[in-house]
Amino acid sequence: MYTIIVSTAYPLRGGIAHYNALLAAELGKNHRVDTITFKRQYPAFLFPGKTQRESGDAMHASPAPQLIDSVNPWTWFTTAREIRGRKPDMLIFKYWLPFFGPCFGTIARLAKRGRPTRVLFICDNVLPHERRPFDAALTRYAFAAADAFIVQSEAVEHDLLKLCPTARYRNIPHPLYTSFGPALEKQEARAALGLRDERILLFFGYIRPYKGLHTLIDAMARLVKHMPAKLLVVGEFYDSEPPYREHVRRLGLEESIIFHSGYLPNERVAQFFSAADAVIVPYTSATQSGIVQIAYNFDKPVLCTRVGGLAEVVRENRTGMLVPPDDPDALARAIGQFYAEGGESRFTEAIREEKRLYSWEHLAAAIVELGADTDNHRTHGMR
Repeated sequence: MYTIIVSTAYPLRGGIAHYNALLAAELGKNHRVDTITFKRQYPAFLFPGKTQRESGDAMHASPAPQLIDSVNPWTWFTTAREIRGRKPDMLIFKYWLPFFGPCFGTIARLAKRGRPTRVLFICDNVLPHERRPFDAALTRYAFAAADAFIVQSEAVEHDLLKLCPTARYRNIPHPLYTSFGPALEKQEARAALGLRDERILLFFGYIRPYKGLHTLIDAMARLVKHMPAKLLVVGEFYDSEPPYREHVRRLGLEESIIFHSGYLPNERVAQFFSAADAVIVPYTSATQSGIVQIAYNFDKPVLCTRVGGLAEVVRENRTGMLVPPDDPDALARAIGQFYAEGGESRFTEAIREEKRLYSWEHLAAAIVELGADTDNHRTHGMR
């Protein structure tokens, strides 16, 4: 089977680029795989970060041809023509935002027209956390070109079936992010970051309102009244940064909360996860989170809110702890309980067992199965 993945990929940065590189590597063990990516993913006024390009180590990913401009339809036509010339058996789109619906939907339609190419969408989201007018219409346009879907949580499955009740799909858990190298010894990681042997918690990833960092800051104010602890806030602000720092200052938490703002190069990710006792995911809403899969890769427990698909992957009192969203008291109590009951050592063995479920091999097998299933349905005259 010859597959082309159309999505974010190196030299662009971020978790979706890492995901696509790992997927391509797994599919490439038994099949031919190419990747095509953007020369402009977002127009500048829609991108809140500092750069869309990877500045750190590529972590073994090869640069993909940059053919697509998300806001220039001419490039959609030329990309579709390029794909048609390559004659792939399958075309995979990683879908996370309706903004890309017109681009992906048009490329898919033109690339498969009159050809047996199957189109598969891997859905991070069907509709985004922060809804905008026409989100559903743009997503429907893209999905109407699809033959099959992969969803990775029950929350996304529900959204898919609400929008496309007859969709052919598989629900496959989000695999682990294994692209950041091996874990370090905790003391080695802490020494590299200038941290002492103390209680260390990690909040990681892009910072946006729905990520719940304000709630976590309030929880830290309650926690440190009873036990000393430090929170590392590591990630690029996609929200205004000064209000968060002012929140910390107003609560007198400057010594307890350490900001490492900005996009973290790939080669430094292992340092921060290895240094932490647990990873905190205090989202106010979610379908899923790749942060959990990074944490599990480093055998780290996750304390998170019971929203969206998070409760599907964080097993209560087995691989982590679950609390209600927007509840700093409950979050502070959970962190205190985690330390009082020796949560890190208690959860680690269960995490090592649990993470075997989140394999790239499992995902690749489902993709190949969906491709064959689509062929069978076409043979019998069905969509």
